Amino acid sequence: MDFKVQLGAEVERNVLTALAEDIGSGDLTALLTPSRQARGIVITREDAVLCGTAWFDACFRRLDPASSITWSAQDGDLITAGQTLCEIQADTRALLTAERSALNFLQLLSGTATTTKLFAGLVSHTQAHIVDTRKTLPGLRIAQKYAVHCGGGYNHRIGLYDGILIKENHIIAAGGITQAYTQAKALAHGNVFIQVEVETLAELEEALACGATLILLDNMSLDQMREAVQINKGRAKLEASGGVTLESVRGIAETGVDRISIGSLTKDVRAIDLSLRHVEA
Repeated sequence: MDFKVQLGAEVERNVLTALAEDIGSGDLTALLTPSRQARGIVITREDAVLCGTAWFDACFRRLDPASSITWSAQDGDLITAGQTLCEIQADTRALLTAERSALNFLQLLSGTATTTKLFAGLVSHTQAHIVDTRKTLPGLRIAQKYAVHCGGGYNHRIGLYDGILIKENHIIAAGGITQAYTQAKALAHGNVFIQVEVETLAELEEALACGATLILLDNMSLDQMREAVQINKGRAKLEASGGVTLESVRGIAETGVDRISIGSLTKDVRAIDLSLRHVEA
């Protein structure tokens, strides 16, 4: 995915939505404070992978165009508990109003990047890549896929428009793997890829016979995956999927598959514990 093309507009869209839902007709509590220059710092309370600085910056910039933020770490960096991540100079009211939305983005995306890093580290001795899915939080797909990238993972298709994944229901409706793959080849164009999901080794052999170059092994056992790798003989990229955990991912990678897709990277997110402290200007 070319993040440089999409990220700028996506950051602004995400931030406008977040601020609108939080501020509404105005931040009533911020009116209790005088409008003057203030300074704040963000500290991490745990080890993590940093991600989301552009979203954080945009929250303050939207409310105070003159605000400035100086970072001591960048997206993708490993950060350690107690580390000061950035210093903010902004109007007091802007600092107070933007704080929650800005931290929400930074904590959420750092959480996704950190989890991805954990998974990637467990398979680094193999050829397997950790891959995300479409199981993302509504409205934050590009942001979360960027976070996966920052954590050392790889992106699957962005949406239904840039890749064809032929799943069980598609196969049934089309009348079989061969028929579904033939139709998909007629539809695919440009950078659109075709992936076939298989549940048995017999289905794997049929997909290979069709010429499939990307095959998803759905909920197969480790023994089935090993046999699938032997049957495949490097003809297609094999992707394992289904209930992958930190405890199981190493064993899956060691079967010889090329990719391991994990929905929990973006679906079951634990936000990183960060703190924004206000200090004297």
